[in-house]
Amino acid sequence: MAKVVELTYYPVKGCAGIPASEAAVTPAGLAHDRSFMVVSEEGVFRTQRRDPRLALILPGVDSAGERLTLRAPDHGEVAVDVDTTGVRRPVELFGTPYRGIDQGDTVAQWLSEVLGAPSRLVRVPPEHDRVTDGRTPGTAGWADSGALHVLSRSSLDLLNGKLAERGAEPLAMNRFRPNIVIGGWDVPHTEDRAHRIRIGDTELAYAKLAVRCAVTLVDQEHGAKDGPEPIRTLAGYRRGAAGTVFGVKFSVPRPGKVAVGDEVDVTAWGEAEVPHPAEV
Repeated sequence: MAKVVELTYYPVKGCAGIPASEAAVTPAGLAHDRSFMVVSEEGVFRTQRRDPRLALILPGVDSAGERLTLRAPDHGEVAVDVDTTGVRRPVELFGTPYRGIDQGDTVAQWLSEVLGAPSRLVRVPPEHDRVTDGRTPGTAGWADSGALHVLSRSSLDLLNGKLAERGAEPLAMNRFRPNIVIGGWDVPHTEDRAHRIRIGDTELAYAKLAVRCAVTLVDQEHGAKDGPEPIRTLAGYRRGAAGTVFGVKFSVPRPGKVAVGDEVDVTAWGEAEVPHPAEV
């Protein structure tokens, strides 16, 4: 029986995740997920691709989303009352312009010191109307390309087996920063074919495969790039039309709640876009 075995949300895009035993699911994904984003003074989003030290910043947010705390090694912490009504400023995410609500000079100065580059923190505004693409369009806050990132434990087990064959160390699940980890699927990459999923009263719909980038090269515990894996190994057996893929992005046609231990019921199956390794 497939079940949810891990839940993680990432209040600040690119920063450390917060594990949860249960979470509300909104049309934009897990509550508070990627509600905030670090940007340059010019408004361009910061990412672990260029700023791997983002991984060392641990956010904390209250249940109402009204108070945000950030902590980082050797920099203590900073707390801010979340502003949802302030001045909107232009920001840019993957070349697309949006508007974000600046969260003030105190947190901006703290982030600039941690990252060693002038930075600001912005929040998704209430009127944010971003539309994400894929087989099932949806919406998201500042997430890369979809509301929810889903990955199965067996998919990571397969990858770690292939890494071991190369003499490489196994990787932790947090290298891939999923929101929902599913256990109980014996066949790796079953998530590729799960086109409609029901978890409790929540329904998820397949959007697209998750294309992997240099963020997977960052050691999340140390905030530094750590060699060519897993991209080198994944490229040998997980090449899709858009690049190297691992995991799936889902939209949320019916919001609700999810919890660790919930049964995962696939209500519609589809063809995988990338063949299973055994089929290659």
